[in-house]
Amino acid sequence: MFQNIGTPEIVIVALVLLVLFGGKKIPELVRGIGESIREFRKGLKDEK
Repeated sequence: MFQNIGTPEIVIVALVLLVLFGGKKIPELVRGIGESIREFRKGLKDEK
């Protein structure tokens, strides 16, 4: 699915995120995504 994504596309997405959320909100956003992924993996692990 993401085989055709290159460096220019990643840079464009990063710039759009920077414009939309501002420099101060991005670390909070990334931290929230990281915590969500950890909880998801923990939930999958508990299922087994």
